[in-house]
Amino acid sequence: MAKDTRGLYQETVPGVASWMLCSVAMMVLNKKAIGHFPYECTLTALQMLFSVAVLLCCFRYIYIGSMADFFRWCLVTPFFSGMLLTSMLALKHSSMTLVVVFRCLSPLFAMPIEWFYPKPLRISMAMLGAMLCMLLGACLYASQLPWDSLQGAWWVFLNMLLAIGDRLLKEQHPVNISRAGVALINNVMGFMVVAAVAVLEGEVPVGPRHLVELNQESMAYVLLSCLVSVGISYTGVWAQSLISATSFLMLVNANKFIIIFIEAFWQQLVINRLQLLGAVLAVGSSVAYGHSRQRLEQAEVKEAQLCREAAPILGKPRGYDGKFP
Repeated sequence: MAKDTRGLYQETVPGVASWMLCSVAMMVLNKKAIGHFPYECTLTALQMLFSVAVLLCCFRYIYIGSMADFFRWCLVTPFFSGMLLTSMLALKHSSMTLVVVFRCLSPLFAMPIEWFYPKPLRISMAMLGAMLCMLLGACLYASQLPWDSLQGAWWVFLNMLLAIGDRLLKEQHPVNISRAGVALINNVMGFMVVAAVAVLEGEVPVGPRHLVELNQESMAYVLLSCLVSVGISYTGVWAQSLISATSFLMLVNANKFIIIFIEAFWQQLVINRLQLLGAVLAVGSSVAYGHSRQRLEQAEVKEAQLCREAAPILGKPRGYDGKFP
């Protein structure tokens, strides 16, 4: 037992660490790439094709249990591709800090949907307080922004709704597919969705031609974003298979502090003290929400275990009226 626990720990640490690294790098490089190559559909499709090419080189690790598993997972791919595309659009029109601050509000959108679960989400006072602080922090940050800077906020909200749908479908449709297989299906089927949007947006004749004309610096950002997209496709599935959804949420929030630090101090984004206070309050409250939710879920597991242990070994006989021992 101790050996199994040690083995799981040895896999969890590199899995989670590699996802955190790829997640931060993905956002920073996407921000740079979309700035140099402003064709979001073409850029997203290029990243997907690059991921497919790399994954096909590792075909030995691709396993799909059945066609039923394949078609069941295909329900997730429109949400996956929509998340990538709306994330790119949000970064195109807004700063990374705005994106991460507004993403903190995702529990406010997920909570009404989770009420309709077979086992509805329980809300503690600590979780409610954390959500109110998230909203306050986001409002403080947004209050100091010019109106045109909030254009990307609508894409952030749409991205959150797609992320909620993606998570709900994954929870309701478990499949017998390897991690590499999931990443391959996501990128192959997602490419078809993004390619269709590119045709509708008129990017097909313009985007590839502009790509060939990029200078060395711009091409480097595009290629690096494609390389990291392979890592995020695999490590995202890997990390989520090792830890709970709530723990994964806490890791996402921890990454947001890194993004704010990078943009405020390294890339020297103009941000005043009230905005910085709002951003830190929103992200910190999001971390507190995840911690409170995790404690509540652990308490529910212990409560269910105690109920099972307290249950009588023998049930009451049929017709028992309590008049005989």
